[in-house]
Amino acid sequence: MTISKYIDFTLLHPSATERDIINLCNEAKQDGFYAICIGSCFVALSKQLLYDSSVKICTTIGYPLGTMATVSKVFEAKKAIEDGADEIEMVINIGLLKSRNYVSVLKDISDVKLAIGKIPLKVVIEISELNKNEIIKACEICLDAKADFIKTSSGFSKSGATLTAVKIIKKTVKDKAKIKASGGILDYETALKYIESGADRIGTEINIQSVNKAQLNRNIKIYKNYLQGIEKNKISNSDSFIKNSQS
Repeated sequence: MTISKYIDFTLLHPSATERDIINLCNEAKQDGFYAICIGSCFVALSKQLLYDSSVKICTTIGYPLGTMATVSKVFEAKKAIEDGADEIEMVINIGLLKSRNYVSVLKDISDVKLAIGKIPLKVVIEISELNKNEIIKACEICLDAKADFIKTSSGFSKSGATLTAVKIIKKTVKDKAKIKASGGILDYETALKYIESGADRIGTEINIQSVNKAQLNRNIKIYKNYLQGIEKNKISNSDSFIKNSQS
C-alpha cells in the first residue's frame, strides 16, 4: 500500500524555523505526501517552495486552544488563503462544547466555513478532553456546520489519536465527512491500523516512509546475518563430521 497520499506532514512546533519549513517542504515533495501542515505565518514561504508540486498546504488557525473570538479565526483563515493555503484547520471551542452552548460552537465553525467557501475545513475536536458522548456531539455539530474533516487531536493536549475514537467518529459521520487521525502516529504499521479503522488522512511529524525503510533495512541486515550464521554452522558441522570420520 502506498501511504504517502494519506500523509499530512506536520511541523507545528513553536520553535520551528524557516530552515525547518524548507526541509519539510523538500521532504514532502520528495516522498509525494498529500500535504504539509504548518502555522499560518509560513504559508507564503511554503507556497513558493511547493509551487511546482502537487503537495497541498494545510494551515492552522486559532491554534492550539480554539478559544479566541470567531472573528479572529475568520480573519486568520482568509489571510492564510490569500497567502496560498489549500486547506484550513481549526480547533473546536472545547469550553463552549462542555458548557453545552452548542449554538455558539456551531456558529464558530460555520462562520469559518462560510468565509473560506470551497476550501476544505478540518475541525480538531481534541478527543483527549472529551468523553464518548461529547465526541459524538462534536461530530454532529461539525456535520451541521459543513466541515469537511474531523481531526482527532491538535498535538498540544494530553494525548493524541486512538483507534477507539476514530471508530466512534466514523460510526457517527459515516461518509458525510472525512477523518484525520493525528497525534502519536509514528510508524507505518500504526498508520495502516488507523486507515483500516476509517481515517482518510494521517497527521504526523515523522516521515513514516523513511522510518519504515530504515526498519526494512534493519530487517534485511538481520536476515543476512541469520543466513550467514546458518552457513557458518553448516561449515562447522561439516568440519566436525570430517574430523570424526577420520578419527
